[in-house]
Amino acid sequence: MAEWAPPMVAAPLPEAPDGMVQVIGVTKAFGDVVAISDVTFGVGPGVTALLGPNGAGKSTLFRIMCGLTTPSQGEVRVLGVDARRDREVRGRIGLAPQQDGLFDRVSALRFVEVAAQTLGVVDHERAARAALDQVKLDADDPKPVGSFSKGMRQRVKLAAALVHDPDVLILDEPLTGLDPVQRNRMIAFFHELGDAGKCLLVSSHVLDEVARLGSRVLVIAQGRLAATGDYRALRNLMDDRPHRIRIAADGARALAGALVDRSLVDGVSVRGDELVVDTNDVDRFGRSIAATAQQLGIRLREVEPLDDDLESVFRYLVERR
Repeated sequence: MAEWAPPMVAAPLPEAPDGMVQVIGVTKAFGDVVAISDVTFGVGPGVTALLGPNGAGKSTLFRIMCGLTTPSQGEVRVLGVDARRDREVRGRIGLAPQQDGLFDRVSALRFVEVAAQTLGVVDHERAARAALDQVKLDADDPKPVGSFSKGMRQRVKLAAALVHDPDVLILDEPLTGLDPVQRNRMIAFFHELGDAGKCLLVSSHVLDEVARLGSRVLVIAQGRLAATGDYRALRNLMDDRPHRIRIAADGARALAGALVDRSLVDGVSVRGDELVVDTNDVDRFGRSIAATAQQLGIRLREVEPLDDDLESVFRYLVERR
């Protein structure tokens, strides 16, 4: 079924931002539903994180960047041209979609070979082997990808996106399903690619991952660009409310008393061996909590921020709009 968008009054586009990927006044509507609304930004070499809850428009924006769908208004330039109209530039973009659309009955090598052939790579077997080696998968493993774990399937998709050595990589939730060791390796690999001059746009819903992905963050909420910058700076926008932190420790009541006595917290509640604290000076609290516990002979088992998650940042940003 053909896409339909309601009539819109054309408005002058904003000035094009610099970057290998330029998104200029982009709006995308599906019927009465506006998925993306007047989004403008530029992305250069290196790793940039794109954050947004489900339904925020991330995947739609990625599809527009790759030339798979057209915006209702505005334009996207990849390496200076429109990927929808320029076939050559589409060959310089690598996409690892969030959807798991692998051919379950073939090996990883065969799947990535097919991707290479589709993209016009001449020595497709050699390229497929090199791409699988980059993501630490055995090209000679005969098992079908249908038997792979979620993390291994993610790496197969990434190898297929890399097989033609693209200049721009669009990676939709590529770390989902990876164990902590695999995530660390993959994030380090992304930075290697970025340091080599490639442009990577990586979507994630985990702030801990974003902290390691890089300082450049684009936040999309309700189809709009809600904020840009370092993810810590985004959390610091919430300076009108204290940070809430959960602590699991032996001697929770004694620790709570010490934190109050030393003015490290503004409020505290204790339940069993856990305490939840509020603090307006999270940096001072972070520097002091381990030393305080050590002085009291208390073992900390877990220190977890409760409001540094992505959803709370989104909630705050949406409320501010």
